[in-house]
Formats: sequence, C-alpha cells, structure tokens
Amino acid sequence: MKPGPIIAMVALIFVGMWLVLMPALSRESYDFEVKVGSKEIKLKLHDAGYEFVAPPELVSAGIVSGSEKDRLIQQQIDAWNARPAFERRVMGFFNISTWTNFLWVAVGLVGQAAFFGRMFVQWVVSEKSRQSQVPEIFWWFSFVGGVFLFTYFVWRVDVVGVLGQSTGIVIYARNLRLIYKQKQRGDRQLEEEPAA
Repeated sequence: MKPGPIIAMVALIFVGMWLVLMPALSRESYDFEVKVGSKEIKLKLHDAGYEFVAPPELVSAGIVSGSEKDRLIQQQIDAWNARPAFERRVMGFFNISTWTNFLWVAVGLVGQAAFFGRMFVQWVVSEKSRQSQVPEIFWWFSFVGGVFLFTYFVWRVDVVGVLGQSTGIVIYARNLRLIYKQKQRGDRQLEEEPAA
C-alpha cells in the first residue's frame, strides 16, 4: 500500500479536527442559556448583573440588570413569535435560527442524498448482473457525499461526523484514482496491440 493515501487520510483528520475544535475551544464560557425557538441565548452571571455571550446582537448590550435581561429576552421571544408559523416549524425542525443556516442544512441533505444514491445504484447494478458489483459511479457518489457531509459536519461542529467522513473521502478518492489508472493502462494496451 502506498503511503500517500494514509498520509492524506491522517492530514484530513487533523484538518477536520482543527476546524471543529478551534471554534469550540475559543468559545466564551457561559453560566446558563435560554432557548428561544431555535436560537440560543447564552449569559454569564456577574456581581453587577448579566452579560450576554450569544447571540451577537445581544452581546453589545454589555452587563445588564435582571430586569433589562428579562426585557431583552422577551424581545427575542416576541420576535420569534412574530414569525409565520410555517417559518417557526421549519427552523425548529432543522434546529436553525436563520434562513442562511438552511443553506448549510441543504449541503448536508445533498450529501446524505448522494450517500443514498451510491447504495441504490450499487444495488441496481448488482441486481441486473445477478452478482455483487461496485460500479465507478458508486465511488463518485461516495466522494461527493463525503465532501458535502464533511463540510456540513464542520459547520455543525460535530466531531463524530467529521471523523467518520474524513477517512472515507480519501478512500473514495483513492478508488477513483485506481479506476482512472486502470483505464489508462487498458487504453495503452489497446494502442499497443494493433502495432504489434
């Protein structure tokens, strides 16, 4: 076995872990949180009152009194309840707080659809030939699905997902490379045969 794929796999694991752990480790600590819809409001307790750690629009308030904290949280609740019911359901279902986040969910859904597609195609090809086969398209679906899911899991700060996809991406890419090399060898042999 060549060392290149193993080195690439280890490198992708380290990059994935760095992408997930750096934001997680650099987050400011908080004492408690309040969830309004799918939005998390995180607060620190101080002798002088409360300090918002998240979301960004409340951080600028600085240290506030208990009544001011309650007023600001009530504003967030009112803003959430002012949204249409459909929007609240969709955002709650996907555990997102903005429509921009829905784009990230779509990336994850595309990745998952590609993973389903790879197994479906492999199953259909195997059923047609009446023996287990792994067509080239299986590896393309695997690679695309792996890249999309890796990206989604980095955004979700999901260590388990990043670890699972980082190793697979290299394996899928390596299989595609082996298929490409095999095709090149076959083409060269075809070119050489008439000359012989």
